[in-house]
Amino acid sequence: MELLLLLINVAGAATLMLWSVRLVRVGFERVYGNRLRAAVRRSEQGRVKAAAIGLGVAMALQSSTAVAVLAAGFAGSEVFSVAQGIALLLGADLGSALAAQLLSFDLDAVIPLLLLIGGALFLRDLDRRSRQVGRIILGIGLILLSLQLLGDATAPLRDSPFLKQTMVYFERDIVTAFLVGALVTWLMHSSIAAVLLVTTLVAQGVVPLTVGLALVLGANLGSGLIAWALTRDQPPAGRRIPIANLLFRALMAVLVLLALKIITITPPLVPTTAAKWIIFAHVGFNTLMLIVCLPLINIMDRFTTNLIKTPPETGTSLQLLYGRKTAFDNMEMQAPQQALASASRECLRMADFIELMLQPIMQFYEQYDKPLADEVLDLELIVNKMHSDIKLYVAEIDDQALSDSERERKLALINFAINTESVGDVIAKNLLSLAEKKSRECLTFSPQGWSELMQLHEQVIANMHLSLNTLISGDLDSARQLISEKDRMRKQERSSNLQHVRRLQSGAPDSIETSDMHLETLSALRQINSLFAAVAYPILTKHGDLLDSRLATRTNK
Repeated sequence: MELLLLLINVAGAATLMLWSVRLVRVGFERVYGNRLRAAVRRSEQGRVKAAAIGLGVAMALQSSTAVAVLAAGFAGSEVFSVAQGIALLLGADLGSALAAQLLSFDLDAVIPLLLLIGGALFLRDLDRRSRQVGRIILGIGLILLSLQLLGDATAPLRDSPFLKQTMVYFERDIVTAFLVGALVTWLMHSSIAAVLLVTTLVAQGVVPLTVGLALVLGANLGSGLIAWALTRDQPPAGRRIPIANLLFRALMAVLVLLALKIITITPPLVPTTAAKWIIFAHVGFNTLMLIVCLPLINIMDRFTTNLIKTPPETGTSLQLLYGRKTAFDNMEMQAPQQALASASRECLRMADFIELMLQPIMQFYEQYDKPLADEVLDLELIVNKMHSDIKLYVAEIDDQALSDSERERKLALINFAINTESVGDVIAKNLLSLAEKKSRECLTFSPQGWSELMQLHEQVIANMHLSLNTLISGDLDSARQLISEKDRMRKQERSSNLQHVRRLQSGAPDSIETSDMHLETLSALRQINSLFAAVAYPILTKHGDLLDSRLATRTNK
């Protein structure tokens, strides 16, 4: 029973530490996320500067893994080179080690003050920035508190016969201790938390100094494995950076491990002094790795390029779609009626691609999926290509061979292609960007605001289908219904705006944080709806159901 209680206490303290580290990282991401990403993006201005930027960003985010993910993404997008990314990550490794050292200082006396200040800032209805600063301060206080709890929980382990035998075995086989350290770091998914855990155990006299050094070396390897695992879906250039860092870590760790087997280390008499040696060794290892490996970046760049080759461009899925057989193929312009029918078919096909982009857009707001978002952007390229094809094809149809109604049909098809291409731009450049921002900044809509957006999204899709029916049939009743739906959509948007303002006045935190995003999403959905509704105007004008101007004629008095 006592053993079970001890394990629960240790697990609880470790869990609090993991959660607290994440709390600090999320706070920094929400307040300084854009600046940190901009700093990473600017790291192409020299490798020493890249390493310095990586050091600073990792200290702020309490994670070298977060920097690795950012670097892999930028390298995959060709924002900077693989060599620059490797330098950035070497600096991030040292930054993460320095963050662990800062947190290892004896700051028990300031824990209550940090919790008080952080909690007051976070819980009060202040502006978003103040709340996130409170989150950071609160997280640091909780990290220190978790270390205190971990020390208290592990104190009884000093008298455990089983643990003493295990440590004796680890002292004889430090390779196993090294692998255990890597495994623990992998399970915790945080090198800072793993190193602080080992430091606390050494300070309590539970783990000998030599075993602690091997565990910390394993933690460095485990950190590299985490970054590699999280970037496996990146393009080849993005994957090379964490793999290069993992190889550097592995080689340096093995060399230092061999040195530990050869050199006899006399541990200090006081366990707290041994704990300081552990954290200094962790910082020293990453400093040594930066100094030794920074000049070897070009060699590692070439090695990883040979290891992970860029596949030859034999024809992407986009190119295959561009080269598909269309309704325009093998069609002679001498038959203008058939040409108009073919153009109508291509307009409907273009609308199908737009629907593939529009249908899942609200899912991206709930959970942003980078690969699926890339597919939406690929679809926009297809829509742009189809827009150009339709315009060029329809423009070649001879007007003299067309009747008045067919000329009107020709103009309607061109306008539809232009408007549909504009819809694709709004989805890709506005809505998708807003969804990515929401995910990046970890924002949440209020339940009422989210419900309003979902209803408007469903209405836009329904109106899109009505627009397509109106385009093909040219039916007057369908055109009138489409304009009525546009008016209803405008009223819904105004109502949603009004409700949103009321939520802001009531001080709802979610509404305040997402105010701009909510209004921009409303505007984008209304714009899409208006572009589809434009199909109805030529039909209504032809039948005299639409005034030339909405302005009332004033009689001069």
